[in-house]
Amino acid sequence: MPHYECISVETEDRVTTVTLNRPHKRNAMSPQLNDEMLDALTRLSTDGGTDVLVLTGAGESFSAGMDLKEYFRETDHDPVLADKARWTMREWSYNRLRFFPRVTIAAVNGWCFGGAFMPLISCDLAIAADEARFGLSEVNWGILPGGLVTRDIAMALGYRDALFYALTGDTFDGRRAQEIGLVNSSVPREELGEAVRELTAKLRKLNPEVLRSTKETFRHAATMNYEQATDYMAAKSAQLLTRDREDGRQKGLSQFLDTKEIKPGLAPYQRTDSEA
Repeated sequence: MPHYECISVETEDRVTTVTLNRPHKRNAMSPQLNDEMLDALTRLSTDGGTDVLVLTGAGESFSAGMDLKEYFRETDHDPVLADKARWTMREWSYNRLRFFPRVTIAAVNGWCFGGAFMPLISCDLAIAADEARFGLSEVNWGILPGGLVTRDIAMALGYRDALFYALTGDTFDGRRAQEIGLVNSSVPREELGEAVRELTAKLRKLNPEVLRSTKETFRHAATMNYEQATDYMAAKSAQLLTRDREDGRQKGLSQFLDTKEIKPGLAPYQRTDSEA
């Protein structure tokens, strides 16, 4: 990976952690940070050494949202520059992250405001620190929850909760984020790293191509009617047979029916060391 100024990328045991790294700005997302995230996710999408992607922030923040000075004020005079900034932000935090070919986890370590909801909700799974603070602060300074945030909170939260936080700008902590379904779980900040490691370890026991096809099917079939979804899922199942070089379906059936090694309702099939 190239050297980045606004993000850092580290891989260990096939888990790649991408860290928004502007702690002096609470990891606010500037055009440069967005350019670097787009580049990193494009490169990592074809990286054979990544099974799980973790997105987090440096210091005390996940991200304070958009950098108001660099993203808004400094592009207001130039419509082309403003369009490019919006496109890059949307491309990495929605398209590239949401449809990343491996499972993605948001580790929300601290402040998460405004535009940061977009990459948060685009991640497949999310764990927050109890002490993290969330807020849709746009209403406080005269704009809408921008980008695709309005759509995302309508999808991720219940009707009343989504409208309440969008209309009031009130903040809430990690425990409340778990209660309203914004994150999967919330733990004390000092336990966040271990909680993420436990989740990545669980995911790494599973067939990565099955995980990839499962998330793709979930994301696309959700917008289809039943007839379309039936055809799509049949096609995805056929595609998985060609994607899956470790032949997980046959191994799972054999270990359950022939060798009695597993009970699929309780544990995954056993993968070899070379596969895991």
